[in-house]
Amino acid sequence: MSAPSSDHGSGRLVVGLPFLWLGLFFLLPFLIVVRMAFSESAQARPPYRPVFDLADDWSTTLDKLSLLGSGNFSTIFADALYLEAFLASIRLAGTATAILVLIGFPMAHAMARAPERLRPVLVALIILPFWTSFLIRVYAWIGILKQEGLLNLLLLNLGLISEPLEILNTEIAVQIGLVYAYLPFMVLPVYAALERIDPTLIEAAADLGASRIKTFWLVTVPLALPGVWAGAFLVFIPALGEFVIPDLLGGSDTLMIGRALWVEFFNNRDWPLASAVAVLLLVLVLGPIMAYRALEARREDAAQRSLRP
Repeated sequence: MSAPSSDHGSGRLVVGLPFLWLGLFFLLPFLIVVRMAFSESAQARPPYRPVFDLADDWSTTLDKLSLLGSGNFSTIFADALYLEAFLASIRLAGTATAILVLIGFPMAHAMARAPERLRPVLVALIILPFWTSFLIRVYAWIGILKQEGLLNLLLLNLGLISEPLEILNTEIAVQIGLVYAYLPFMVLPVYAALERIDPTLIEAAADLGASRIKTFWLVTVPLALPGVWAGAFLVFIPALGEFVIPDLLGGSDTLMIGRALWVEFFNNRDWPLASAVAVLLLVLVLGPIMAYRALEARREDAAQRSLRP
């Protein structure tokens, strides 16, 4: 009679461990960042003075709420630099995501349609760059994109250009770096979605007279959309807060929110303001994800209702 209760307890443990992990390594650090975001900058170690203290009573806490109107968040909204950084980050990350969809989908489609014995090799080739340090791979692009680099040398020898191109320290270099760095994050989810498609569905569409192009757009693409959305989120979210690529390839003129956060945190040592930027960045990222999840839940609910008699 004790076996069911034991199974029930082990089931709770399996379910609870991921939540415990998220609580310790995501929620708790995030709450620390939020606390710093509502703090004041100070010449101390660490360089901030908390506005709220757990030892305060309710009346003191309510009095301190009036200080938040002129705090770090109002500073961010009042300074056009941060708005420009947010917009530039959305533009660069969104453009890189769109380019990766256009590049990654054909690659994933070719991998999914390759002979089964070759698919593990193709997947290994996609993840092969992860075996090298991310920083080293970005530094390698400096040697490729600089004026006397490999790309300009190749184009000059082919006679396609008469003088070296200025690619490094531009937004084009940042886009190249983002596309290169996050290509596996787009290819792998799309490949997983395409590989799960039942081949008989494509054969049925062909038997019904659909051309290969029509079958691709009406059967393959809709069934692969979950993988495309997953890859888009996996690319857009880290690219939005990217710091290394714009710092090394974009130069001083490239403005992204990750770089602005780095400057505030390490150069200016304004931890409260940097924490406020991080909180706003997280809110900016979570908004589209929650909207997408709500839309998917509505679609699933509508599909289930349509199947009911």
